[in-house]
Amino acid sequence: MGKIIFYEDRNFQGRCYECSSDCADTHSYFSCCNSIRVDSGYWVVYEKPNYMGYQYFLHRGEYSDFQHWMGYNDCIRSCRMISPYRGSYRLRIYERPEFGGQMMEFMDDCPNVFDRFRFNDIFSCNVMEGYWIFYEHPNYRGRQYFLRPGEYRRFSDWGGYNSNIGSFRRMREKLL
Repeated sequence: MGKIIFYEDRNFQGRCYECSSDCADTHSYFSCCNSIRVDSGYWVVYEKPNYMGYQYFLHRGEYSDFQHWMGYNDCIRSCRMISPYRGSYRLRIYERPEFGGQMMEFMDDCPNVFDRFRFNDIFSCNVMEGYWIFYEHPNYRGRQYFLRPGEYRRFSDWGGYNSNIGSFRRMREKLL
């Protein structure tokens, strides 16, 4: 079971809300979120209700202000608990929507998509095994996108605003 606590003010001050399961709309519990404490579990928190908008992957720890979870603002409107995954990993990325164009298959992390794929645009992907996190910039920086096994026919399917992905990695416990 997971547990996450949201605080309206920085440094774990102000009104708080404790959560132990998915929540599609947190707006009625707090107006803004400036710090988070993850007591247990793995979480993806979202900028908008219904698991939309910017995504941030969080694991056990203390995040004293929104910049500590790489947030762009103090707006968190939904959250989802992620079960740990202990299996193999396999991902196919494509240079065109609908699985078109050049394809590459990965079973390991990629700190720089351009170095391995020769371009930064990933228009579609198929996550065959494992949980993956896409990052907007190389070396696991920038906006994050959490992907479960499944087909993502275009970048909007994983919540992306464009096709530019700089790096990606497997969601593994030893990283956390």
